[in-house]
Amino acid sequence: MSATPPVPPSVKKQLTVKQQRAEQRAKKLEEYRKREQRSKRNRRIGIGAAVVGGVAVVALLVSAIVLTPQPASYSAGGTGAEVEGVETFENESAHVEGVVDYPQTPPAGGEHNQVWLNCGVYTEPVPNENAVHSMEHGALWVTYDPSLADDELAALRAKLPSTYVILSPFEGLPSPIVLSGWNTQLQVEEADDERIAAFFEEYWKSQNVPEPGALCTGGIDGPGKA
Repeated sequence: MSATPPVPPSVKKQLTVKQQRAEQRAKKLEEYRKREQRSKRNRRIGIGAAVVGGVAVVALLVSAIVLTPQPASYSAGGTGAEVEGVETFENESAHVEGVVDYPQTPPAGGEHNQVWLNCGVYTEPVPNENAVHSMEHGALWVTYDPSLADDELAALRAKLPSTYVILSPFEGLPSPIVLSGWNTQLQVEEADDERIAAFFEEYWKSQNVPEPGALCTGGIDGPGKA
């Protein structure tokens, strides 16, 4: 039904009361329709803005997940596979006080402090005696020459799991990078050496340690904990 057209003032005086009320209702109806149209337009704008904002948030989350380096994943315990270049030793486990003179550089097991080192990334050398205790729990200790290039160090860090690993610089290494587990050790020249992942797959959280499954947290932090 179309709205009643406005009535000129000269004619309006001649309208009956019923006609005047009809005209008022028509005006109110027209105003209501205009308000509804504005409201619908504003809702469409609001929905569009919300969709755009939601898409932006999702894009940011996806970018954060994709662009943020994720820890490497390995199977715990190993299968007994041989990794080329791995040396094995027969160090005994015992808790002692003070400094220990280890037969391997870096240490690959042996006597150690009664408090283990919390696993994680360190930018400074850590106490041998505490790190060895962590290895007794199944952690691997990845050491690198302090002069290792930044891109090499970044590539090395990308190969580390999220837990049960210690990364720290170490003076006087026999090679730029040395990976040590309890009574096992591997020397490599570069961070892209495929044997690094193979070493983790075989010896990370090994059951062939004095205290398999013991904590790698709740001990002490060494200097330079990242």
